[in-house]
Amino acid sequence: MKPKILTTLQDYDAATLRADVIAGVTVAMVALPLSLAIAIASGAAPQTGIITAVVAGLLISLLGGSRVQIGGPTGAFIVVVYGVIASHGFDGLVLATLMAGAILIAAAMLRAGNLIRLVPEPVINGFTIGIAIIIATSQLKDFFGLAIDQLPAEFFPKIAALWQARASLSLPALAIGLGTVLLIVLLRRLAPRFPGLIFAVGLTSALAALMALPVETITGRFGELPRGLPLPGLPPVSLSRMAELLPSALIIAFLAGIESLLSAMVADRMIGGRYRPNAEIMAQGVANIGSALFGGLPATGAIARTATNVRAGGKTPVAGIVHALTILIVMLVAAPLAGRLALPALAGLLMLTAWNMAEPHRWRAYLAERRSDQFLMILTMVLTVVADLTIAIGTGVAIGLALRLQRRKAPPADWTPPDR
Repeated sequence: MKPKILTTLQDYDAATLRADVIAGVTVAMVALPLSLAIAIASGAAPQTGIITAVVAGLLISLLGGSRVQIGGPTGAFIVVVYGVIASHGFDGLVLATLMAGAILIAAAMLRAGNLIRLVPEPVINGFTIGIAIIIATSQLKDFFGLAIDQLPAEFFPKIAALWQARASLSLPALAIGLGTVLLIVLLRRLAPRFPGLIFAVGLTSALAALMALPVETITGRFGELPRGLPLPGLPPVSLSRMAELLPSALIIAFLAGIESLLSAMVADRMIGGRYRPNAEIMAQGVANIGSALFGGLPATGAIARTATNVRAGGKTPVAGIVHALTILIVMLVAAPLAGRLALPALAGLLMLTAWNMAEPHRWRAYLAERRSDQFLMILTMVLTVVADLTIAIGTGVAIGLALRLQRRKAPPADWTPPDR
């Protein structure tokens, strides 16, 4: 479980440092608006997203098993975090995240990093698309500027509430949201290495402020962002509380482990490397404990930010460390400016993130897969949207493993039932 940074620093030089610094700053400009948007969509205070990006991002790069992995809050956690906060409060989320970190550390010590291969790919695809649908629908209120006091957590009541509020559509909010989406897409095509996320969100927010458009900002809804990290602390802990939060902790640990290993696998394909799965799981455990102690959100390896790091020229975990420190510096010196970002702009960013999570470029390939795999993917997706992630993943994995055993076509055992 040796961290990858210890290997990469053995032949580190000035050219590598320069490449890592450029990549780290670039990724930070992508991660900053995403971290804010993910925290808001999760029902948490916006600064919790920045805290998570700084603390967890730093620990994942220091202790992880990948050369280029970037850690922080991700869209996959929005559904779980929103549900835990709604049911158990933010203290409950912090305790569940602490427990998830301990579960991941235990999994790493038991060398469970390779168990990712037991999770059927249709299950991963299904819950990823399901999460993307939930994220997109949760952002429609701010994207369209609808006047809704409290958006229901359940999918169908949420759609009904959005439809009932359609008359309150705000054209300025819609213009800011659409403008942000179009600008991000345009910049990705024209300048893939340019940090288009922060530029697009910043530009449309600035236009909204200059034109005095009636759109909500982070400061307007949540108050001023703090300048700096809070002091670490523990939430109230009891055995009954831990037992109550155990299912949520297991789901957080599962998602953190799965997404970090998937991200590391994608990164390896991009750089021709070889990550250390158990070191990566250990890093995720420590990072989630660290994030929780500072009042942050659950964290994992972020596929989009890791890919951005590779494309920007990141070579070693130092790039991830630079990314975390850059976000911390922004928090220290420019928190009031970040608080002026428009919520419709962040909603547009998250809706685009949800579209990318769903991987529409792979939908045609899904049609060519086995009927059983298609059924498993759709079932997991539907259960994720209309039930919850615990039921979706548990059902999907159980059916997927049963299908895998059936495909082995093992000969029947030479056994007859005894007379009773």
